[in-house]
Amino acid sequence: MIIIEPKRDGEWVYDQGTLMALQAYARDHIFLDDDIVMPYMCRPSIQIGLYQNAFEEVNQPYMDEHGIGLVRRETGGGAIYLDDRNMSYCFLFNTDNGNDIYGNYDKLYAPIIKALKKLGVEGLQQKGRNDLTLNGQKISGAAMTVVHGRVYAGFSMLLDPNYEVMDIVLKPNQKKMASHAVQSVRARVGALRQALADEYKDITVEEYTELTLKELCQVDDLKDAKRYVLSEEEWAAIDQIANERYNNWDWNYGRFREFQFKVSDRFEGVGTLHIGLSIKKAIIEDIQISGDFFAVKPIQELEAKLQGVPLRKDAMLEALEGIQVSDYITRMTNEGLIDFILQIPQVEEA
Repeated sequence: MIIIEPKRDGEWVYDQGTLMALQAYARDHIFLDDDIVMPYMCRPSIQIGLYQNAFEEVNQPYMDEHGIGLVRRETGGGAIYLDDRNMSYCFLFNTDNGNDIYGNYDKLYAPIIKALKKLGVEGLQQKGRNDLTLNGQKISGAAMTVVHGRVYAGFSMLLDPNYEVMDIVLKPNQKKMASHAVQSVRARVGALRQALADEYKDITVEEYTELTLKELCQVDDLKDAKRYVLSEEEWAAIDQIANERYNNWDWNYGRFREFQFKVSDRFEGVGTLHIGLSIKKAIIEDIQISGDFFAVKPIQELEAKLQGVPLRKDAMLEALEGIQVSDYITRMTNEGLIDFILQIPQVEEA
């Protein structure tokens, strides 16, 4: 595995928009003969999933007051709070060698679980769609998709979570929290430091990262790990991506609109879905789907299939013939999606 560090002129970069742009640049332009890992940590900020509506997920007034940023990633999943007290990892896995990691969160987490066991951590388990838990409490959430024939994946690891800020800034869907039988973010989230062996209890984030990267890269000394160093020309391209997308309000906030009707629910193995609809003369005039689900294909393609379709089950099933909704909302069936949409108040034809 090859390491790409977010270092510019020898200094770590902590701006989340720039970090996301670095990952996007590597995904689209850096193709190497081995898998890639990009470790990163950032200033306090929220990272939301590709299909989430930011206004439904965060406490924006608190974020504005305390200078907490927000960035939308290009994979599904839910909102997470990140800061420089915890480490995150982004991966690019080659699939031309038969790598079957896509959708396999057990396999994605396996190296980090092995590294943490060496640090004395016991009670780790991959649970739910994409979580890593420690004695039943979440200490990581992963996401992945396929781009240019490679699996683009990532997860954060909670070494020292700031519970107070996390509680205030995240506004999770209550049905999602109820499905885990807890009443708050803090009750569900755990921390790695408390589970470390005594000799590792006081390690810094940087020391912790070095120990985990050695396991990921399968080296005894991190100096022996393979690395790719970004050039100034590449950093200039990364700056442009950050300005045009990840540090751009339209990308992070501006996609979502107001609708006449809305249905929301959480589905086991799928995630939380929010669907807004504008209905005119019993026809779906506009539709927008958001949530913390995962997908392989752009959700806009599915939305386009349902625009202009009568609000009837037979017509909607016909409109979706030839496609699999599960490509757009992982593990959701065509009929299941339509039944969910038809919960909205029925509108009489004019």
